Amino acid sequence: MSANQDQDPAANRKRGATAEKVSALGKSETPVKPSRKAKSEAKSEAKSEAKNKAKNKTAAKKPSSPSAPKQKAAPAPPNGAGAPPPRPNLEKFVQLDIEAIADNMAQLVDQARKALAAAIGGVNPDEARSELAANVADATKTLGAVAEYWLSKPDRAAVAQADLYKGLSEIWRQTLRRYSGEDVAPIVPSDRADKRFSGPEWNENPFFDWLRQSYLLASRWAGDMVESAEGLDPQTKARAVFYTRLISSAISPSNFVPTNPELLRATMDAKGENLVRGLKMLAEDISAGGGVLKIRQSADQKFELGVDMANTPGKVIWRNDVMELIQYEPTTAEVYARPLLITPPWINKFYVLDLNPEKSFVRWAVEQGFTVFIISWVNPDETKAEKGFEAYMHEGVLTALDVIEKATGERKVTAAGYCVGGTLLALTLAYMAATGDDRIDSVTLFATQVDFSDAGDLQIFVDEARLAALDESMARTGYLEGYKMANAFNMLRPNELIWNYVVNNYMKGVEPAAFDLLYWNSDSTRIPRANHSFYLRSCYLENRLARGEMVIDDVRLNLRQVKAPVFEIATREDHIAPAQSVFRGARFFGGDVTFVLGGSGHIAGIINPPSKDKYQYWTGGPAKGSFEEWIKKAKETKGSWWPHWLGWVTAQAPKKVPARQPGGGKLKIICDAPGEYVRVRG
Repeated sequence: MSANQDQDPAANRKRGATAEKVSALGKSETPVKPSRKAKSEAKSEAKSEAKNKAKNKTAAKKPSSPSAPKQKAAPAPPNGAGAPPPRPNLEKFVQLDIEAIADNMAQLVDQARKALAAAIGGVNPDEARSELAANVADATKTLGAVAEYWLSKPDRAAVAQADLYKGLSEIWRQTLRRYSGEDVAPIVPSDRADKRFSGPEWNENPFFDWLRQSYLLASRWAGDMVESAEGLDPQTKARAVFYTRLISSAISPSNFVPTNPELLRATMDAKGENLVRGLKMLAEDISAGGGVLKIRQSADQKFELGVDMANTPGKVIWRNDVMELIQYEPTTAEVYARPLLITPPWINKFYVLDLNPEKSFVRWAVEQGFTVFIISWVNPDETKAEKGFEAYMHEGVLTALDVIEKATGERKVTAAGYCVGGTLLALTLAYMAATGDDRIDSVTLFATQVDFSDAGDLQIFVDEARLAALDESMARTGYLEGYKMANAFNMLRPNELIWNYVVNNYMKGVEPAAFDLLYWNSDSTRIPRANHSFYLRSCYLENRLARGEMVIDDVRLNLRQVKAPVFEIATREDHIAPAQSVFRGARFFGGDVTFVLGGSGHIAGIINPPSKDKYQYWTGGPAKGSFEEWIKKAKETKGSWWPHWLGWVTAQAPKKVPARQPGGGKLKIICDAPGEYVRVRG
């Protein structure tokens, strides 16, 4: 929609009608005949006004560009002190249709009321302390520790403040020089990787350039203050870095209409209708989260499970309270005799490994000649509250091994686990080793941690106060709501996974595009109370598995007893299972461990099919020495790590047999893949 109303006859008629109404309101009920003198003065004023309008119209039509001549600015005060802040040049934004804007503002109020009602409706008045309150308290305490370091010595704080003031003053002087017509380089150059400031106005318009530079300088200064604070324990410093990043992302000028030129232009062009659409989506997303914002990241209606994604042909051959077991149909005449069992995480749904034919690890593994089984975890309700790690081990992994033997006749399997599914698989292996069960013949762990001493950004969400608040919340429902875990992951990358969507969805009023990975990311699952509480406390808080202190069913678990060969793949940019943490954990197993480092992050680095020819991976043998030393000696190979894994796993058991059909004629087929559990929304 164009903002130039002079080209719109309908708009001109509308303004004319409005002007007549305003004129009529100014008329006296008893008309008075004007004198000749009054007529003459009126005529003179009308001519003067017309001349001024013509002059203003001509001035307004002149293009505004960096090369256009500018008026000489008033001299700046010494050192920039006392100078007024630069004003935005908004003339190309401001062409208003007041009636349309007024109507949209009324709708805006209504949508805001609905959003507020949805949020208030999710508040539990009986809650002693909400998780939000616990987060605010922790942030205050953590950042207070940083402030205490700097304020304990006033001269140290003064030097730091002087550095900030000096930088802001230099940006101010540079901006004033730009207003006076000089072509000066920015103090803080643009970063092409930062999409928040990719619009041309952030650099071309001196006001918005001043905002951008001042914000980035202050954000970096705050980050440096945290990094330079001495005497903080590693956990406190990690939390301070996280909170500082979270706050600086939230206050970015790109997040607000008056300080974002792209939003300003969009709002003026749409006469505020974009904000109405945005608040409508905001109210819907708060309602979908039960009073907590559940940000939509993809157009959900564009995808259908079993059709557009999770569509590798297969059958559900087993179902119990914890899982459905899927066996996929073969596509080769012969298959490897040793079946493959995949244990995915239960904090997300399994089909991240079967997104679509081009990205599916499951489909690719079937095409290589594996008989593939995968666990689809239940999306639990309150009846599953007491299903803990023991249940997921016995009714999940160990039951799957029993079922696979019935379906294929093979006792030995190769198993793969992803993320927390890999952690469950690792402790199951330790349990099996302690009880003399050798059915898992080899192990592959995708982005899996078993040592949580340096577990990355997620560790900041785990302490006694937070666990107490979380336990109280889960005690009422019997589970952790899926969106809460999703929000925690989103906060690790706030610019990309939170504010990007806040701006586009709720301010531009634009429905997000269809993207399979983000659809999966938003298709969250609930987690049983007992399971989640055990995982956070035993792994993140107390690190019992790595310490040899974890006990399941009265069996003490020791990873040193696991002698099966292990293939461990970490990814270099992983914020959830950091590569250093995965590397450290790989040294706890008692058998041969092959460590591989993939490019990219927690999802893209694992779901990296050979056909895409993306990223790279590094090989260097077992996880010995320091992580940094291993990388220096490692060999880099372009492309997917999947073929490298294929060579490793098939060399152990190369024997092949005729292809097997799901169930093997011994088990009743329950339904087609992807099954029913995966369709239950969180």
